[in-house]
Amino acid sequence: MTIIERTTNPPLVIELHDGDRSMAGLLGGKGAGLAEMTRLGLPVPPGFIITTEACRAYLTTGGEPDGLWSRVEEELDALEERTGLHLGDPLRPLLLSVRSGARFSMPGMMETVLDIGMTDEVATAMVRRGEAHFTWDCYRRLAQMYGRTVLGVDGRLFDDELLAMRRSMGVETDAELDAYSLKQLTHNFRRIIREQTDDDVPQDGREQLHAAVLAVFSSWNGDRARLYRQHEGISDDLGTAVNIVQMVFGNRSEDSGSGVCFTRDPVSGAPGAFGDYLPNAQGEDVVSGVRSPLDLSELQRRDPELHRQLSEHLRTLETHYRDLCDVEFTVERGRLWILQTRLGKRSPAAAFRIAAALVDDGVIDLDEALTRVDGLQLQTLLHPTFTRDGSTATLAHGLAASPGAATGQLVLESETAVERAALGHRVVLARPETSPDDFGGLVAARAVITARGGLTSHAAVVARGLGRTCVTGVEGLVIDLEARTATFPGGRVLAEGALLSVDGTTGDIFEGQREIEQSAVATAIQGDAPSDADPVVDAVLRLLAHADRRRHLKVLANAEIPEEARAARRFGAQGIGLCRTEHMLLGSRRELVERLVLDDDREGALAQIEELALRELSALLVEMEGLPVVVRLLDPPLHEFLPDLVELSVRAALEAERGAEDPDTTRRLAAVRRWHESNPMLGLRGVRLLTVLPQIIDAQVRALAEATLRLRADGRTVAPELMVPLVADVEELVVARERMERVIAEVALAHGTELHLPIGVMVELPRAALTAAALAGEADFFSFGTNDLTQTSWGMSRDDAEAGFLSAYRQAGVLTTNPFETIDEAGVGALVRMAADDGRRARPTLGLGACGEHAGDPRSTAFFEAAGVDYLSCSPPRIPVVRLQAGREAVLAEGRTASADTR
Repeated sequence: MTIIERTTNPPLVIELHDGDRSMAGLLGGKGAGLAEMTRLGLPVPPGFIITTEACRAYLTTGGEPDGLWSRVEEELDALEERTGLHLGDPLRPLLLSVRSGARFSMPGMMETVLDIGMTDEVATAMVRRGEAHFTWDCYRRLAQMYGRTVLGVDGRLFDDELLAMRRSMGVETDAELDAYSLKQLTHNFRRIIREQTDDDVPQDGREQLHAAVLAVFSSWNGDRARLYRQHEGISDDLGTAVNIVQMVFGNRSEDSGSGVCFTRDPVSGAPGAFGDYLPNAQGEDVVSGVRSPLDLSELQRRDPELHRQLSEHLRTLETHYRDLCDVEFTVERGRLWILQTRLGKRSPAAAFRIAAALVDDGVIDLDEALTRVDGLQLQTLLHPTFTRDGSTATLAHGLAASPGAATGQLVLESETAVERAALGHRVVLARPETSPDDFGGLVAARAVITARGGLTSHAAVVARGLGRTCVTGVEGLVIDLEARTATFPGGRVLAEGALLSVDGTTGDIFEGQREIEQSAVATAIQGDAPSDADPVVDAVLRLLAHADRRRHLKVLANAEIPEEARAARRFGAQGIGLCRTEHMLLGSRRELVERLVLDDDREGALAQIEELALRELSALLVEMEGLPVVVRLLDPPLHEFLPDLVELSVRAALEAERGAEDPDTTRRLAAVRRWHESNPMLGLRGVRLLTVLPQIIDAQVRALAEATLRLRADGRTVAPELMVPLVADVEELVVARERMERVIAEVALAHGTELHLPIGVMVELPRAALTAAALAGEADFFSFGTNDLTQTSWGMSRDDAEAGFLSAYRQAGVLTTNPFETIDEAGVGALVRMAADDGRRARPTLGLGACGEHAGDPRSTAFFEAAGVDYLSCSPPRIPVVRLQAGREAVLAEGRTASADTR
């Protein structure tokens, strides 16, 4: 077919002839796929696309763009001419699908209206031609979708009516209803519409189409679409295209049907076509899960030639797109139609296996394979799995729709899942099937199980995208919302709140809480087991090794004890970027600091603190031999080391009431009151505490210097560094550094040698970032403590915000991400970039690191790469995640630079 270019500005309607993935911003992913498949010669029904620009104009102004409808009328006339069918014509009726399609896949989050053009007159004529069952099935679908999507009728009213009809007829599925029942359903659905809206399904097909288009535009800002975009980090201003395509009917006859398939297994990544097929059904029946579909092999059994055609089209699409493709198809009276293609959502395991397989097939190179996976996917693969001890009997079994292992309380509705998860509970959501309205529950749940639906159902696709464990198609599972129970196959009844364990890798569901074990991927990364028997593990190791070759960022660990250091090295750490010395002084050891503050044998307490630091820092340096270890001096607020003021006051009051006052209690209470602060997190801590109690600096620095010289004398290569926390002014650092260097010199002199230890500063206050040039004059390196920098920049306590208003902010759209999880580039990020730039200008050799929560967040890695940071320091289990993401970002950054150079 010829390429048709539209020259209006903005383009409003594009005829469905040609395009490619670069057109996804204008045509949406679905429209671009349809246009590209048409160009490739695949059997695509004719139609046209209203672009995302038209949607954005509609959302901005609240009304449709000038000229939109006249353009749609022109395209509709052209479509009627090409097909020989006409909207509203009883003899040769044209029926249309109106489907959303954003640039990024948002499965089920926006609206669709099918069978546009069905009217009383059209239905009567079609029934007379002997298609009563097909006619009323289409009409009831139109009434249901139009009523819910266009007129805003509560969808549960239609669902209840449909359920009542199935029960009255004694059938399990919609497909088993006869023509008379479907006709009655159509009348009942229209009655509901009239009762709820004083309106009805219009008897003019063009009026139906007009209203459906505007409803799809409006669905962009629907609750579930907004929630999905918020979770997935999709911009709110992209808008959706509207795909208007001639209907083809999988529900027309027994030699018709609909299916959804993948060019490879989206769960395991294994090669070969994989999917679901439903005879005599429309596509919505497959993805909604209202009927449990058949394996794709059923199509091969029924019609080998059709299966061969489909397989050929799947090979064409995977070869063209060079990736796993998700394909929707319909068979109408033995004729195959391809309705949609997009890059398929896949499990994390499948993502790695497919990327590596495409490298082996010569389709892509390792660089591109690395961009096909990300740290969040690897993070999921590192999660533990259930032990295989066989101690827990299987409660039920279904389809392994999204891998992983999870335990939690059984909940039966999405609203309940959200409520209980907000209280800190782990939950397992059980539903007959899920719909886009359940998205909030899918996000909140650790695992999802459904009674119906296959591996391409809504629950399966969304769970894989979210990295949630999922089991679908649990035959015999009955959800009773009135009794708040779930009955499992075999008759076992569990009340809501019961503990369940769900294995999304095997499809098994267990009652109670199962024991878990480390994942095979985590074990292999640590070098504890061979990987050649597992293609997923092998793929992870290959891509992780390539990421290490490509990345610029070093990856260090946050660790304080030898066990953590050993784990860090096994996970690939290149040193320790944050050793928090306060961890050596918590628990029962806190009384050493208490004695120091309260002047109880201060010299003895200091000696013990130094001895303790010498022993533990020595062990840590030995574990990290040959690698840098950044030791942060004491940082926490003083109150963490002192007796609780309230408890001590109560004790003193009780002693006074009994007339048995203890002078020691009275003395300690007076001292604690003297040191008490209303806001200790912004009080006497970090460098301030070290300035008031400099003896702590002496003890810690002396211990580190002594440990360094002793180990070097033993022939070990150790590379410790010192870091001063919570610095706000350069003079604080000057005073601290002078004291530290004096102590280091004294220890070196006693050993008859010299010693230089790099001394850096933790940039975790806005003022430190603003005065970075001055600080760089006194510091050998900066380490960005983004936890406190976020708290002090935003003026909010992380604990209080996350437990309180932060979730309300996100739900209201005030914030799209949690700034304590993913770095706030506009605010906190701006401070980091400014401090990095100013610091490097003042001292070109200045080292730069980051050691807050964001350093281990793969969504923040690109920011640190661009900011010029040298290393990221995170908890040991996150090290492989950051290694992979850092390599990925280096490849992507190189590609962006090359693209800019060509322009």
